[in-house]
Amino acid sequence: NQIVNIWEERESRFQGLGITRDLVRRVYQHRTKATPGFASRYGVSHLVWFENFDDPTSAITREKEIKKWRRDWKISLIEETNPHWTDLYNSITNSTGVMDSGFAP
Repeated sequence: NQIVNIWEERESRFQGLGITRDLVRRVYQHRTKATPGFASRYGVSHLVWFENFDDPTSAITREKEIKKWRRDWKISLIEETNPHWTDLYNSITNSTGVMDSGFAP
């Protein structure tokens, strides 16, 4: 299972696009800046959109497609399912607030 995802930094609405096999772990890494790189450098920690794929080839193709899009197209994609740009963290964790992969928030 592969997941294409879009992140944003709240104040500037700066966006990042990525792909992962473990979205819960990726959220943890973004929120805690556990790994050096794009997310920790730009403060991109709010998950605003994601899409699941059964195979890596389809996910990679979709990610490359979206990377070529203009910003307003990406905004439209996000707002189709998340019009208020809500951080989707709670939608991928269980009701106790403990992340499914065992990481604490």
